[in-house]
Amino acid sequence: MPTPLQTADAARRLIVKLETISSLTAAEKEALTGLPFKLRELPENSDLVRQGDAPREACLIVKGFACRYKVLGEGQRQIMSFHIPGDIPDLQSLHLKVMDHSLMALTPIQAAMVPHEALLAITRAYPGIAAAFWRDTLIDAAVFREWLAGVGRRSAHQRIAHLLCEVYVRLRSVGLAQKDSFELPVTQAELADSLGLSPVHVNRVLQDLRRDGVIASRGRFVAIGDWPRLKAAGDFDPAYLHLKAREAA
Repeated sequence: MPTPLQTADAARRLIVKLETISSLTAAEKEALTGLPFKLRELPENSDLVRQGDAPREACLIVKGFACRYKVLGEGQRQIMSFHIPGDIPDLQSLHLKVMDHSLMALTPIQAAMVPHEALLAITRAYPGIAAAFWRDTLIDAAVFREWLAGVGRRSAHQRIAHLLCEVYVRLRSVGLAQKDSFELPVTQAELADSLGLSPVHVNRVLQDLRRDGVIASRGRFVAIGDWPRLKAAGDFDPAYLHLKAREAA
């Protein structure tokens, strides 16, 4: 059974995330804290939900990293987004009953599952929460548009630099990045699957960025050596993330 401290952490993660994109009243925060969270621990490379499933609960990421992906007919995987603590990457399953993609844990994950009926009830009772969830799904779509533009038109260097900028800004907005460093527990193969590149090409670009002093990396951690140059390299403008505070802009 989850402890009150664990369920409070799940609620806190959700509230912190929603407050980066919307405003919540004290009553709305209290209502979110009262959601019936059911905590689950999942190992890395395990699916949280699979394409074709008809889930009856949504998944809040409390700890760890996850991704949204599809596998094509020939077994090729396309990662379509990365997800961090505070995200509910399958929120659309409230209204789209069958999953058209899968969600996978990239690291060991702590997730808080919330029944759909509880989420529907809270959105009916609190229009402000409904608006925050709606805004979150719209921003999700904005990120998809940015990724599509990147895969279609940006160079390999721009794609990788842009992704590093995005993850850093998102993590910093929820208090999970330092001033000039962040954790990126993603393999080069996973980066390749998200950017339409080969792992060899990803490795070469990362080496170039390190050699030029734009970034430094040690294991799963990335240190930003020159933020203006990294932004310029990725042609990065955080406007599409629609954050209330323009973190690291």
